Amino acid sequence: MLYKEQIDKDRIPTHVAIIMDGNGRWAKERKQVRSFGHQAGAETVHIIAEEAAKLGVKYLTLYTFSTENWNRPADEVNALMGLLMASIEEEIFMKNNISFRIIGDTERLPQMVLQKLNECIEHTSGNTGMCLVLALSYSSKWEITNAVKNIASEVKKGKLSVSNIDNETIDKHLSTNFMPDPDLLIRTGGEIRLSNYLLWQCAYSELYFCDTYWPDFKEEEFYKAICNYQGRERRYGKTSEQI
Repeated sequence: MLYKEQIDKDRIPTHVAIIMDGNGRWAKERKQVRSFGHQAGAETVHIIAEEAAKLGVKYLTLYTFSTENWNRPADEVNALMGLLMASIEEEIFMKNNISFRIIGDTERLPQMVLQKLNECIEHTSGNTGMCLVLALSYSSKWEITNAVKNIASEVKKGKLSVSNIDNETIDKHLSTNFMPDPDLLIRTGGEIRLSNYLLWQCAYSELYFCDTYWPDFKEEEFYKAICNYQGRERRYGKTSEQI
């Protein structure tokens, strides 16, 4: 039986986050340059975004470019920025009623790229289906540090008391404050780590790691991850009997 046929439509995760890993290795195995793998990975983004929207996922957050990725060779960074520009297809978003958002240190992005992204955000803002979120120039340590600075500033100005700082205070100061924490985090490509991605938000997320490189992570692989998630018992610190 196909994994798609096994999915319980009443237990679809609200928020799925994905670390899209393996583009470079996928290209290397085919004796191609890394940009070839990134191009193939961009095509997978369109496929998975459409499938997630059809399944009823409300938020899909993709780790697209980390703050550490700025340290890669300049030609690869430039190629990635160009690919990003070319891959933002509003037609797909509009057809599937998908809204678009970005999180990260966007001030570091090239102006033309940022302008294209902001235009897409504005044009899709009225869509009421799934929200596709790209984490660009993002790292969790950057995000948490930024939140701490803003909270400290509010305390210094007398707008916030230290005794009133709690989990919700931090949640509100994170760039993800418009959406719930991920129910499921998927990492492709065989590595078993979070790589500075949504560390605060994934405190109780279900983690799914697979060996499949991102360009090969098509519909049935996505359904497999959803089925795996649905087979787990989410206890949040409680016992099975308490749930």
